[in-house]
Amino acid sequence: MHHWLESILGYNPELPMIFTRSAFWWFFAAALAGYTLVYERQSWRNAYLFLVSLFFYYKTAGLFFLLLLFSTAADYGLGHLIYRSQGRWRAAYLWTSVALNLGILAYFKYAYFFTESYNALFHTTLKPLNFLAYWANGIAGTHFDVDTIVLPIGISFYTFQKMSYIIDVYRKELEPVSNFLDFGFFVTFFPQLVAGPIVRASHFIPQMYKPYQLSEAEFGTAIFLVLKGLLKKMLISDYISVNFVDRVFAHPSAYTGFEALMACYGYSLQVYCDFSGYTDIAIGLSLVMGFRLPPNFNEPHKAENVAEFWRRWHISLSNWLRDYLYIPLGGNRFGEWRTSFNIMATMLLGGLWHGASWNFVIWGGLNGLALLFYRYWRRISPFKDDQRWWVVLASVFITFSFITFTRIFFRASSFELALEMIEKLSGGIELMLIAKIVSSYLGVFAIMLLGFFWQWMPSTWKEYGKATFIALPMYAKAALAALVVFVVYQAISADMQPFIYFQF
Repeated sequence: MHHWLESILGYNPELPMIFTRSAFWWFFAAALAGYTLVYERQSWRNAYLFLVSLFFYYKTAGLFFLLLLFSTAADYGLGHLIYRSQGRWRAAYLWTSVALNLGILAYFKYAYFFTESYNALFHTTLKPLNFLAYWANGIAGTHFDVDTIVLPIGISFYTFQKMSYIIDVYRKELEPVSNFLDFGFFVTFFPQLVAGPIVRASHFIPQMYKPYQLSEAEFGTAIFLVLKGLLKKMLISDYISVNFVDRVFAHPSAYTGFEALMACYGYSLQVYCDFSGYTDIAIGLSLVMGFRLPPNFNEPHKAENVAEFWRRWHISLSNWLRDYLYIPLGGNRFGEWRTSFNIMATMLLGGLWHGASWNFVIWGGLNGLALLFYRYWRRISPFKDDQRWWVVLASVFITFSFITFTRIFFRASSFELALEMIEKLSGGIELMLIAKIVSSYLGVFAIMLLGFFWQWMPSTWKEYGKATFIALPMYAKAALAALVVFVVYQAISADMQPFIYFQF
């Protein structure tokens, strides 16, 4: 009995609460059962979901739920101080919040990056110190490792979500949430807490005070999204990752140029199915509970240029960077050189948001340069607004291939491995070996082919499939759901694969 309770209530870093674990679905079923008792009382509902979300984060990130609780309480108070203050005090409270949020993020996410970069530049041997562990050991006599700083799961997402709230209050576009439990619910809502979408307060907070509503069609949509997300993540993303992509990126020199090329395209498919799969599940689960999250993807690999790609990919982050960084820097209002600087600054910082390494800075910089090139190219292109099928096809392929190339730096665990991958690609394709390689990875390439067909099929086909599922009677939906669950858990790898964006 004691062991059973410990497994339910305790934190196990080896078993985080992620959508692909059966433990999550037991948790969600229990949370939903409790929700049926409170969903008609707005104040009870918000408080209940806040507590449930904190428990979810504790099961996912351990004692870091206290850090989340602290930063949430701080921004709740600072939001009210900003709203009530005038003049310099308003700005002072704003910058206090920004400094607190970015300071916490910088310490946990970038301490090693900044220290290693400083050491490389000045030939020093500094090491980051885990101050929380140091203080805990001194005060409570614990034995935490003071030389290791662990990155809290989802910190980049909830930091940006809280910052957008504070900035909107400062801009007088939003009134602060009066009740702390309501604000805590907005920050911690568990379906989107650890990997987005980054929800705007103006979009989500009004929903917190509306009566619960869920039509039969919306319920069908929710189930459809959850099943689609599981298929994307577990059948496509995890399978090609474990059986092919991870192996090639770990040791590029051991593989042929064709295998390296297929691993790059495979990773583009993997990261899309992984991240959009998470988003589909998050939106579906939220909808079951009566909350509508914004879309985070709009068929990004159908984009005909890099600018369009970034309007379709990770939409909530792209919009955040536009509204809270690019436009405040001046946007495109002060001439070509200033606009170019603003684009590059935004993309470089966007790259750094994803990860604390120069690889991510390079990845962001390459995308920034591509955006600048496109601004020039669209003025002189002989194919501007040309919708002939072969022009569109070529544009999509070139854009997708460029995005795939930049993701070498996104995926490679080091700069050296990224260069090794590029060197392998530049060595050419061994045409005589292609048939043998395909036969060796027949299952992987079949899944990749299925995934590419899925992402590039006409939107009308996808909408028809969705509408057909929604129109099915409940017993048919249940049967299809059971079939999908059976299929995805047959394809599951021995080691559960976390969602890629959990690391950000």
